[in-house]
Amino acid sequence: MTTLLLNGRVYSPAMPDATALAVRDGVIAWLGSDDVGRNQFPDAQVVDLGGAFVAPAFVDSHIHLTATGLALSGLDLRPATSLRHCLQLLGDYARAHPDDSIWAHGWDESNWPESIPPGTDDVDAVVGDRPAYLARVDVHSATASTALRRLAPRLPETSGFTPQGPLTGDAHHLVRAAARARLTPAQRAHARSAALNAAAAAGIVAVHECAGPDIGGLDDWDEIRALDHGVEIVGYWGEAVTTAGQARELIERTGARGLAGDLFVDGALGSRTAWLQGPYADAPDCVGNTYLDREAIAAHLHACTEAGITAGFHVIGDAAVAAVVEAFESVVATFGAPALARCGHRLEHLEMITEEQARRLGAWGVLASMQPNFDELWGGETGMYAQRLGADRARSLNPFALLASQGVPLAFGSDSPVTGMDPWATVRAAARHRTPGSALSPRAAFAALTRGAWRAAGVRDGVTGTLVPGAPASYAIWEADELEVSAPADAVQRWSTDQRSRVPPLPRLDGPSPRCRQTVHRGVVLHG
Repeated sequence: MTTLLLNGRVYSPAMPDATALAVRDGVIAWLGSDDVGRNQFPDAQVVDLGGAFVAPAFVDSHIHLTATGLALSGLDLRPATSLRHCLQLLGDYARAHPDDSIWAHGWDESNWPESIPPGTDDVDAVVGDRPAYLARVDVHSATASTALRRLAPRLPETSGFTPQGPLTGDAHHLVRAAARARLTPAQRAHARSAALNAAAAAGIVAVHECAGPDIGGLDDWDEIRALDHGVEIVGYWGEAVTTAGQARELIERTGARGLAGDLFVDGALGSRTAWLQGPYADAPDCVGNTYLDREAIAAHLHACTEAGITAGFHVIGDAAVAAVVEAFESVVATFGAPALARCGHRLEHLEMITEEQARRLGAWGVLASMQPNFDELWGGETGMYAQRLGADRARSLNPFALLASQGVPLAFGSDSPVTGMDPWATVRAAARHRTPGSALSPRAAFAALTRGAWRAAGVRDGVTGTLVPGAPASYAIWEADELEVSAPADAVQRWSTDQRSRVPPLPRLDGPSPRCRQTVHRGVVLHG
């Protein structure tokens, strides 16, 4: 049976004036005008779009499903505007859920008037003798109640331990594991279902799950692999290896797409655990954390390249980026650049990178999986980046235009639960970068959330992520009242597309993001 969608506005560079498309057996069979479609498919099931906007469905290139669902269904502290407000939200939740351990996510002291994170005594005063885990928004540090600290008996001997303040490094991993162990299978299952439903409702048909031993562990990963939801899960396992044999065995055990994703070279700027070449501006004795040294990075890349397996790392600070680029250089010397490109190696976040480093990565075909919403949240002259690094260093962060100009393939995602799953907000953030010269065009940002994210997942057929005949029927239908059709001087800001360019227009996003009416993946309706 053929389904014919009529009376819409189809985002397809192959035919920018298309108002209809036909789907057969999960594949786009045709697109064009309404009249031709009615004549060509007289027996089709007809769907009247009523002028809605049809676009390729989104792909989120970096997500943590269980943690996202726990934030959606549990205590999300991202709205907290002060330490007092944070503790008030915690108290309200604790009273409403008197019998459970508390898993909370999202506090960010960098925009609070006190600039003081919650401490253990603060949390104990609210929750009493209950295990409580409160992750910072970047999930690279967390405050733990005394009751939870007791569940990690080796904690005081571990790096990153403080008696009162947020825990980082190995200490954070210990309390996170202790908190995770108290989650029931039902809680985890409910969380993942909530996360995948939210993704589908946001027009997302596939997510890149970035798993690993210190994130959710193998139990969590095995449960995610067993899910049958409809939203496609492309999984990466962040565990280092030293030989090609180890790499193959780990891929066989995990079923992951690659040994990449959140394989931590360093941490995050907000938690002062990103590995820097010079000290933090607001912590002159600190240059961050190093979780993998140069030798371990190079060994992992060599092993995966020899095995033909995608490798990659979580890398944020400039010292971490330098170490990774140096390791790639050694692998190129051994295997040659084409071997690297065939593997599809990828780097997550890649916030602090120079033009020369970008040039090298582009020449080697290394992909960058990035999060534009980071700049929206933390960029600018007074944002968290400027607080941690100083304004001059902060201006160089997340240089999307630089990377694109040097040929580095881009894929965009949310790093949810760090930022929300709103792909249109991600497009907006990439096109409105707070540093002049670092933004992308809206169409380039849109491509990084569709074709680019599929490419990062190893799908290189040239059609997936587009609306052309022969492409998988993976699309979303949006309520978008107005499309920008002119080309004013502030084209990047106003989402315009010159009609003479023969490129279809995107919705204007001056206000709220478009509302998703329906999400379809390979012809199957996931939402709406």
